[in-house]
Amino acid sequence: MDEKYMKIALEEAKVSYRNGDVPVGAVVVCDNKIISTAHNQKEENKNAVMHAEIIAISKACEELKTWHLENCTIYVTLEPCLMCAGAMIQSRIGKLVYATSNEKFGYVESISNVLNNKNNNHHPVIVTNICQEESQKLLKSFFKDKRN
Repeated sequence: MDEKYMKIALEEAKVSYRNGDVPVGAVVVCDNKIISTAHNQKEENKNAVMHAEIIAISKACEELKTWHLENCTIYVTLEPCLMCAGAMIQSRIGKLVYATSNEKFGYVESISNVLNNKNNNHHPVIVTNICQEESQKLLKSFFKDKRN
């Protein structure tokens, strides 16, 4: 099931790519139903906080009429940054699934371990490397295009 939803997140990431943004997509699922989808929109909106995860969480809260997302899973094509990991803690996301690590800005496992920090009172399930190769190819292609 994780792969099914990650493929949808990858389609969202492709929208970011076409719009000149780092190709990251996110999908929030609750009870096997897609609640929200989003892609990075930093360039499109000229706004540093318009990450796919933030947008997807905001839309899910609006749709479910609550900020408590304990029963939700978020699928993201790239390991979340500090800001997005914080939003996941604040919204109580129950499960995080991401495709590939982010050695520069990833704040789930690459830099910190904020979501598994035993000092936090919220510990979502974390699954990694779902559709990893496809996500890495998309990211590499994007940055190669940017350099040319």
